[in-house]
Amino acid sequence: MSTASHQPCLGSPTETVAAPSTPGEQEQITALADTLVLGYGLHPAEITRIPEGTATDNFSIVDQTGRRHFGKVYRTQRSLDRDLASVELSEYAADGGVATARATRTREHELIATHGLLPMSLWSYVPHTETAEGTLTGARWAAVGAAMGRLHSRLATHPAAAPTLKPGAAVCEVATARSRFDKLILAYQHRPTLSEFETWALRAARERHAVLGDVERILASLPPLTVQVMHGDLAGPNVLLKNDGVAALVDFGPPTPDYLAWELMRLGCDPASFQSNGVERWIKGYTDLALAYRDANPTAPADDILSSLRVGCASMLCSAFPLSAPVERPHLVDAALESYARARHGAALTLLEQLPALEAALRDALR
Repeated sequence: MSTASHQPCLGSPTETVAAPSTPGEQEQITALADTLVLGYGLHPAEITRIPEGTATDNFSIVDQTGRRHFGKVYRTQRSLDRDLASVELSEYAADGGVATARATRTREHELIATHGLLPMSLWSYVPHTETAEGTLTGARWAAVGAAMGRLHSRLATHPAAAPTLKPGAAVCEVATARSRFDKLILAYQHRPTLSEFETWALRAARERHAVLGDVERILASLPPLTVQVMHGDLAGPNVLLKNDGVAALVDFGPPTPDYLAWELMRLGCDPASFQSNGVERWIKGYTDLALAYRDANPTAPADDILSSLRVGCASMLCSAFPLSAPVERPHLVDAALESYARARHGAALTLLEQLPALEAALRDALR
């Protein structure tokens, strides 16, 4: 969700929109305005496209009273069952006291408007925030850990799946990762020319391939770990911070079981925050996060927290994305993705190199 500030415009609901970049965007904004009136009884004074969003088209909306909203337009009808399940999971978390944005129901009391020109959901706008991407410092570590602990404690009661133990070694498949990197390296080698980023991505893919034997040993050392319903996409961009507190966790996935330790580490090892803090400050921050998490979710097994560093290291090293983006999803490649790719690769290799010392520090802090 964007936190950009826009001034309301004047005019009728379908006319008072921000200048679109393409004719198609103008048509979408007009259709969105009509859907807001039809589905929600809301008359927009301003609609502004928010650039973020990979699975949805996102908009900042100001109604005629000056109140701000956040709109998510779904790109296909085929996935609406999954999209609805994601909204329902967010509401389930909110009903349990977790800080989230609230979905606004339609006139028919639906969480997703499906009878207008566009399928969409409408959300309360969380003002004056920034995301946790690259901004985890100081007291924010503990605040994020506590928010995640409350979330996991609540989702452990979700009826879709009860928490269970599964082999830690199954958190990722090294054979699959090795095959993916083989194909990716070959794809880059067959290109007649490579951009500067593609040259770097090829080198990084080779470095990942070379350490997969280490990943196998890490996975073999893992104990059974908790699998339960997760947020599904709990990364830095989906955590909204206000000063040193967590204002909201947003953009839930559907209620799908996954490894608790992976979600803990995925947010705690936000690559940009890892880089900006440096290793020593990062492990201090991560231990603060882990301690606050344990206090907020006291039933979480100690093995899940202690193993989170190994789980995160192995999972990041096995993942070919975003190194694969120029080959598989070239439309996603921009300066931000390139920066993220470099930060994530550097964080993964640093974790691997310093894993014993980092785990010892975490273990000492949790005693």
